[in-house]
Amino acid sequence: MRHKVLIVEDEPAIADTIQYALETDGFETIRLTSGLPALTLLAKEHVDMVVLDIGLPDINGFELCKEIRKTHNIPIIFLTARSEEIDKVVGLEIGGDDYVTKPFSPRELSARVKALLRRTQLPSGLASSPSFQLDESRKQILFFGKNLDLSRYEFAILKTFILRPGHVYSRDQLMNLCWDEPECSMDRTIDAHIKNIRNKLRVVRPDMDPIVTHRGMGYSLNEGL
Repeated sequence: MRHKVLIVEDEPAIADTIQYALETDGFETIRLTSGLPALTLLAKEHVDMVVLDIGLPDINGFELCKEIRKTHNIPIIFLTARSEEIDKVVGLEIGGDDYVTKPFSPRELSARVKALLRRTQLPSGLASSPSFQLDESRKQILFFGKNLDLSRYEFAILKTFILRPGHVYSRDQLMNLCWDEPECSMDRTIDAHIKNIRNKLRVVRPDMDPIVTHRGMGYSLNEGL
């Protein structure tokens, strides 16, 4: 699956150059000429990285980064015509991951995109899919970029599904994998937690039910997601 990069840049010539360089290197790209529509797009669509111009017509790139960081932890590379060190420091402090000053080499930008994806995708304790992003160290799971408010056991169950999408787990298997003392709980406890997880997923995407019920067998995560 190709990584998808969102380019938020209002200068067509620069956006064309970035898009050509990234697509030549195998990335899928989406282009926006203003910042606010990026928030709507990220709420609906999975994106692996954002290349973000600071000088946008509708919102400052730093402010947009702060809004994105409220709900998403995807990598962000800033583009700017300013090279002052204070700008770089501010950009990185508010959640940017890298910083490129115009004019820049398109190949250099593409190389930075690749390097940043290597650093931020699937390190120890992380797993991801087009719909889910699991951060084991922070005990967080994001669904289409939205952080899910999960209990300890809900997190453990959903993590188990994400690590093996499509695999059918019986209630007993989930008990043994997710509970410290599985013999102290009833198997219907799993059903209650699955219901809660589904409700929380529907808040983000009412049109989807990623958890599949296999009657008489157990549950799995839809591996198409």
